[in-house]
Amino acid sequence: MSVEQPGKLIVVTGPSGVGKGTLISLLVQRHPQLKISISATTRQPRPGETAGVDYYFLSKQDFEAAIADGKLLEWAEYAGNYYGTPQAGVTEQIEAGNYVILEIELAGARAIAKIFPDARRIFVLPPSIEELEQRIRTRGKNSEESIAKRLQIAKQEIAASKEFDFEVINSDLETAIAELEKAIFA
Repeated sequence: MSVEQPGKLIVVTGPSGVGKGTLISLLVQRHPQLKISISATTRQPRPGETAGVDYYFLSKQDFEAAIADGKLLEWAEYAGNYYGTPQAGVTEQIEAGNYVILEIELAGARAIAKIFPDARRIFVLPPSIEELEQRIRTRGKNSEESIAKRLQIAKQEIAASKEFDFEVINSDLETAIAELEKAIFA
């Protein structure tokens, strides 16, 4: 008799620019049982982003309707835009036995911990604030004002990293992936 392996929720957070997206993308390529939860946002798509793949891009009005209708597991406002996790897809994937990765910011991770206390919570750290600033600048997607705001927020987020089950420093890609694998599959 086989026992069905239940799914698991994996929450990954860390400051903007720390490399969460890159790490998660590589993990999913290596481990097909990992599924990424697609977040909703009111921000404009960045070059190369695809609606329904990278994010669900919603108007502010549609996002607020989703909040009012209870269709989001969590949501927050960050740097002037809304971000949130649609509930339906996450619940379906976990019930199907998949490991679902939520890449969300700190307030969202705290909210999810209350709803899914068994979720594995992982905080990705930069090697240093200086390195984080360099990564944000290298992306070339943010104004000076946006960079300053993101760094200010990053310092507050990093101070909360001890709240998480696992901390992974993203200084070397392969080492960080190996640490994430241990945290997820241990």
